[in-house]
Amino acid sequence: MSRLQIAAGNWKMNTRATDAKQLAKEVIERAKPGKHAEVIFAVPAPFLIPIAELTENEDGYYTAAQNCHHETKGAYTGEVSATMVQSTGADFVVLGHSERREYNGETADILAAKLRHALDEGLQVIFCCGEPLGVREQGQQNDYVVQQLKDSFGDLHESQMRDIVLAYEPIWAIGTGKTASPEQAQEMHANIRAYLREAFGDKVADDTSILYGGSVKPGNAKELFGQPDVDGGLVGGASLKADDFVQIIEAL
Repeated sequence: MSRLQIAAGNWKMNTRATDAKQLAKEVIERAKPGKHAEVIFAVPAPFLIPIAELTENEDGYYTAAQNCHHETKGAYTGEVSATMVQSTGADFVVLGHSERREYNGETADILAAKLRHALDEGLQVIFCCGEPLGVREQGQQNDYVVQQLKDSFGDLHESQMRDIVLAYEPIWAIGTGKTASPEQAQEMHANIRAYLREAFGDKVADDTSILYGGSVKPGNAKELFGQPDVDGGLVGGASLKADDFVQIIEAL
C-alpha cells in the first residue's frame, strides 16, 4: 500500500498578499513532511503564483487553487480556468467543496465537467464530498456520499484516479466547532473506499488518499489521522495559524 498522508490547508477567502507569503514561509521552515507525506496550501487565486514559487523547490510542499472553471477560455468574466491555474505553477485544484455547492450552485454535472477539464490540463484534484446534518440524522449519510461521487465520477477511468485525492467533509462539522468522532470519520472513509474498490478496483481503493475535513485542530488531528482509512486532513481555520497547522502536519 502506497497511500500518501496529506495535510491540505484551505485558506478560503482569507489573508492578504504579504500575510499569505509569511504564513506559507513559516510553515515550510518549521514543518518537514516525511517520505510518504505531503502538505498542500489551497490559496485564493491572486496568491497562486507567489505561493507556488515558494513550494516548487520544497520537498513535500504543493500549491492548490480553490476552484476552476470547466472551460479552457471564453467570455466568463471573473472566472479562472484549469489552464490558467496550471500555468501559475500550482499542482492541485480543490473541487466540490460544500461551500461552492451551496453558495455557487455547483451541481454534479458542473463538477464532473470541471473535474475532467482539470485532469486534462495536468492538475491533480482534491475532490470534496459530504452530507448535511439532516441526512446524517436520518442515517442516510453513506448512500448520500457515495451517490455524490458516482454522479461526478461516472465515466472516469482507473488511470485518472491516480490524480485524485478525496476529502470527506461532513457539512455539519465545517466551521461549527463540531467534529465527527474518529469512529464516524473511519466509518465514512471505509464506506468511500469500498465504493472505490467496487468502481475502480483494489489498486485504486488501496492507493487513493482520503482526507477528513471538518474542524480539524491540533487537539484532534492525531486521533483522526490514526484511523486506518483516514489519510490526513483538509484543514480550514487551523491552517491560517502557523502554530496550529505545523502541529497538524506533525500529526500525520
